[in-house]
Amino acid sequence: MLAASFRDCKAWEAEGLPLSTTSNEACKLYDAILNQYVTWRNDETLGGIEGCIAAVQAADPNFVMGHVIGTGLELVGTGSSVLRNEKLAGAVKRTLDLAKSQDLTPREKLHVKAVDLFSRGALDKACDVWEDILVEHPTDMLALKFSHDGFFYLGEQVQMRDSVARVLPHWKPHMPLYSYLKGLYSFGLLETRFYDQAEKVAKEGLALTPEDGWCVHSVAHVHEMKAEIEKGLKFMESNEKNWKVCDMLACHNYWHWALYHVEKGEYEAALKIYDDQVSRRCVKSGAMLDTVDACSLLYRLEMEGVNVKGRYRELLQVTEPHSEDHTLLFNDLHFLMVSLGCKNTSTTQRLLESLRVLAKEPGENHEHQLAENIGLPMCEALVEYDQGNYSKAVEILKPIRYHFVEIGGSDAQRDVFSQLLIHSAIKSEDKHHQRYARCLLAERDSVRPNSPLTDRLIQRAHSLHL
Repeated sequence: MLAASFRDCKAWEAEGLPLSTTSNEACKLYDAILNQYVTWRNDETLGGIEGCIAAVQAADPNFVMGHVIGTGLELVGTGSSVLRNEKLAGAVKRTLDLAKSQDLTPREKLHVKAVDLFSRGALDKACDVWEDILVEHPTDMLALKFSHDGFFYLGEQVQMRDSVARVLPHWKPHMPLYSYLKGLYSFGLLETRFYDQAEKVAKEGLALTPEDGWCVHSVAHVHEMKAEIEKGLKFMESNEKNWKVCDMLACHNYWHWALYHVEKGEYEAALKIYDDQVSRRCVKSGAMLDTVDACSLLYRLEMEGVNVKGRYRELLQVTEPHSEDHTLLFNDLHFLMVSLGCKNTSTTQRLLESLRVLAKEPGENHEHQLAENIGLPMCEALVEYDQGNYSKAVEILKPIRYHFVEIGGSDAQRDVFSQLLIHSAIKSEDKHHQRYARCLLAERDSVRPNSPLTDRLIQRAHSLHL
């Protein structure tokens, strides 16, 4: 039996968020899925998110919001595309068909519309719909969290912050999942460079819920962005037992921990975290967040001169099946790092050629629209760098560097591309590029003083004797 704390039909109605079903079991399962999504934690006693999605559809096969949350989560996970996965396309169609055959509330109808838009790649329009829901229903956590994830994928940092700020006054401490708003808001603050405020809000969240992995993640980012390496290492270690229970986020938090070691030049320590945690969790979950983290960590280590060839080969087993998904350009770029790292030309070509085809006729798909001017050039820069054509990589990346944000992800995640530009400029034979590398490093040093990684790169740039 589900815990009494999960909300039934009456409880949802009392909160002004009625659900169109007469099944209390379905309502409670919907709540159980929502709880696990927000807390980043598969609760095995409930059968995890997947078990609950199957159970909610069994409890009431026609419960539209049960389909919205189940199908929505698969779409937002970005590990599958309706273009390549017939089962997922069928699930979206079933949700739409069910919605047409029932008398739903306006809020539920908008949820269905948003899932439909997201499935077609119109991420920006889906976010608009979720935000419209929040105007009328600011305590609809599903709309808030889906919107948060959508803005994250779009690289819309200010919107991600403001989306939470707008609803905060309507939430009260007694409401279910209240403390988790702190992590969401904190993340928006840090991505808009309000680091001190972000840390304060995240720590308020941790005081309420010490095992809130997203608040931990927020603090990890703050230390990363301020190059407070020792503070970051101490923080991650002291809280590890609390946050590692968040199985959907633990890999990402370990990735942050490893980044501190890369920053310090402690490559063996970073590789140990990669082997013991990141790689193991990524292979087990196959989740996109875990996968891109594994790709990125290896690529950063490789730029630092560490040999990771064997690890790339293992990781290719996870990334290769997704080479033609093209759900997010951010994902594509990370998969490309691995196929290049393995010297797997056929996978590289398949990824690039299939993306070029989609870029020619993008339709309403936001990512495919971005592919021609941002996604494909960034992919090509990775290829040129891999082939030793460093000056070409600089020429490709330099004009679009202020557009990297549009591929989504966090500042910390996208930093791998800023590092790529710096490495390319340092390695280029062109003296102008080498001087440009110094400019980039001066700029990096000013916003993130005391970074050991920046200091190492500055030394390399100065050894060029310009």
